[in-house]
Amino acid sequence: MKNQAFNPYLPSWEYVPDGEPHVFGDRVYVYGSHDAFGAPIFCVNDYVCWSAPVNDLSDWRYEGVIYRKTQDPGNKLGIRSLYAPDVTQGPDGRYYLYYAFDFLGEFGVAVCDTPAGKYEFYGKVHHKNGKVWGKKSGEQFPFDPGVLTDDDGRVWLYSGFETKVPFVASRWHNLRNDGGVVMELEPDMVTIKQEPKVIFPIKGKEGAFPHAFFEASSIRKVDGKYCFVYSSQYNHDLCYAMSDYPDRDFKYGGVLVDLGDLYLDGNTDESHANNYLGNTHGGLLNIGEDWYIFYHRQTDRSSYARQACAEKLERTPDGGFRQAELTSCGLNGGPLKAHGTYEARIACNLWAKGHETGRVDGKNPKKRLEAHPYFTQTGKDRECDGDQYIANMREGATAGFKYFDFTGKETLITVKGRGHGEFEVTDGESTVARVHVGGSGKLSIRAGVKPLYFIYHGSDSADFISFTIE
Repeated sequence: MKNQAFNPYLPSWEYVPDGEPHVFGDRVYVYGSHDAFGAPIFCVNDYVCWSAPVNDLSDWRYEGVIYRKTQDPGNKLGIRSLYAPDVTQGPDGRYYLYYAFDFLGEFGVAVCDTPAGKYEFYGKVHHKNGKVWGKKSGEQFPFDPGVLTDDDGRVWLYSGFETKVPFVASRWHNLRNDGGVVMELEPDMVTIKQEPKVIFPIKGKEGAFPHAFFEASSIRKVDGKYCFVYSSQYNHDLCYAMSDYPDRDFKYGGVLVDLGDLYLDGNTDESHANNYLGNTHGGLLNIGEDWYIFYHRQTDRSSYARQACAEKLERTPDGGFRQAELTSCGLNGGPLKAHGTYEARIACNLWAKGHETGRVDGKNPKKRLEAHPYFTQTGKDRECDGDQYIANMREGATAGFKYFDFTGKETLITVKGRGHGEFEVTDGESTVARVHVGGSGKLSIRAGVKPLYFIYHGSDSADFISFTIE
């Protein structure tokens, strides 16, 4: 790779959650919704696309805006927001973008001749009689499309949402939310060939998985089997289920990644996770023998400024996947070099004194969040470059970075930030340095692959910007 790769893997000013990675030709394309820093709601920006060569996942290129919310004939004023999308190459060789406008309760489709060109409105997913799916009372609520063009050319569309149907849909259409559904589409990519049926029941329903379906449908082929990725009832994890068939008999596989590393080492306590929790959404990427899970993290103490991350997965002997640990080097192919300057924004672990975390999606009182560190930036949305940092580091707050490959010859560490306190730096086992904010300190660490944890000590709060290892 030309450079090292970090989490988040896109520039500090970019907020693309719900990322679905796909390989088309010799490049990886990521399609997601598009948050705005400082916005009061989800997904207020238009769809953009980023891509990278399959052999260099550090070299991400901005492809520009690929679809504007005002292009849909039903949203000419741009009142509604574009939620999580997915893209597939149809049997005709063209690329089809599936999307939902917030909680409207219908799927739109746009089409393009190239993976990241300018998509044009194509139509709405509809029944054979021409009626748009989601407009008939009692239908399943269309939400979070996941789409697969199978090896035989058949096209499968997945959808679903566990929470009570939002008012706009329940009031006008009386839609249902019984779990994740699947349907087959005609070759025209918009007409339903096989009617939607529930195959992923929600919590409390017969046949529900241990981590029951919530939202975030995503589908891939893995060694000839169908692998369905979804967010569970806990809302901060991505899980998977496998089947020999695209429309039945899925068996629960486990957790792929969790925003707080919960379920690793038996920890299930949301108030003591390894990072702050909120929703997440993503998909699997396969390049050669390697598999990755793409997901998003929360920033700015809200669920409305989410950023794209990814982790490499390990396979299990039965063909499944082990849960990935949160890292700062997910797409790097290995640990980071223990030399150079690193931005604090790539921390994969963040918590307050006493390893206290929690949720940032409204389930924590605002007053409580004021005592916690968080990722933020100084500029407006899409106007800052390189000035994202960790704010509000108070006594006992910890920022963790995993992993670095130390040679044992490193002797100095410098911290850039704002504040008057001190950082105690540990490798997870012992203290390896003590550094005042804005100063340097002696680094004493043995050779090996190790994490670094920066624990703040001081009577005020500090902003953590970056650190340098020499």
